[in-house]
Amino acid sequence: MEGCKTLGFEIAEQFHWNLPDAVLYPTGHGVGLIGVWKAFEELEAIGWIAEKRPKMIAVQADGCRPVVDAFLQGRDQCRVWEDVFTLAGGLRVPKPLLGHLILKILKTSGGTAVAVSDQEMLDAGLALASAEGIFAAPEGAACVAALGKLLSDGTLGPDDRIVICNTAQGNKYLEAYSTRFPRALLTEQDKLGGLITPR
Repeated sequence: MEGCKTLGFEIAEQFHWNLPDAVLYPTGHGVGLIGVWKAFEELEAIGWIAEKRPKMIAVQADGCRPVVDAFLQGRDQCRVWEDVFTLAGGLRVPKPLLGHLILKILKTSGGTAVAVSDQEMLDAGLALASAEGIFAAPEGAACVAALGKLLSDGTLGPDDRIVICNTAQGNKYLEAYSTRFPRALLTEQDKLGGLITPR
């Protein structure tokens, strides 16, 4: 958590000590989201930022959404999510140990919690790579997918200053992303070869 605080410091610095309107964070164990919030508290305590805080938004997978369900049901604790399924390893956490802190931060900040499907993650990841040249892991891509939902339902506005946190590179998930690129049968003439690969 102390290490994750540095992301909060970086957000504050890059926004010239005037925090953004919202921060979307892929939430498994939740220590990243908690660390960012802790950084904001510490910066306020030393007088570097004002008391204004961004909406903290926890993003989870449809197949593992203990924080989302607890938040939407108004509970103070997360319950164990049964039958966990998601390709995003960082979101595959059936019950965050510090779920009560995550929920408190979401409520205090006026934020929310959103779940997206694995397919939405992959779609958003490919769109992000195409538009921005950022190859995000499905965890970070989940935040891109969630942003579309939050803009559509009015939770966030088009003029809001929004930070999307990407916690890993897509290189870790090449097999998952490769499902979006069906392979054509190759003939001998289509094969590449040379010094490195045989024909």
